[in-house]
Amino acid sequence: MSFSPQSKIWIYQGNREFTSQETSAIQQQLNDFTAQWKAHGHQLHAKAEILYNYFIVFTVDEATAGTTGCSIDASVRIMKGIEQEFGIDLFNRFNMAYKVDDKVVVVNKEDFETLISIKKITPDTIVFNNLVQTLEDFETKWEVPFKDSWHMKLFADLL
Repeated sequence: MSFSPQSKIWIYQGNREFTSQETSAIQQQLNDFTAQWKAHGHQLHAKAEILYNYFIVFTVDEATAGTTGCSIDASVRIMKGIEQEFGIDLFNRFNMAYKVDDKVVVVNKEDFETLISIKKITPDTIVFNNLVQTLEDFETKWEVPFKDSWHMKLFADLL
């Protein structure tokens, strides 16, 4: 399935790593959902994937049919259901994700600030910009060095 660079992206980040059993079960739910995901009766050209066992990424190519408030609400409902079923927090925007070597670490905002002050997170630490909105930005600006991220503006005074 190919998607235009302008496809819409939504990223949900878990507060903990999914187990392999959870990943399989969640991916099945996501596949079932995207297979029937519609906007005003039109099938959406969409996919959802789990990355790094922490992130759920929805991609919708709006060239054939655009998302609507109702279709976005439907995706939020499935995410709320996954949250409840698996006891995971997918909506807390104050959880920060970064990489140590190739491993993803998620901490709360206060711990993130502490890690910056004690130099465990440096300007070159890779962080995740879950605010990207297009596939093109996702591919080029999702995983970025701290110094090139929105995080830098928020936490600059700690460096």
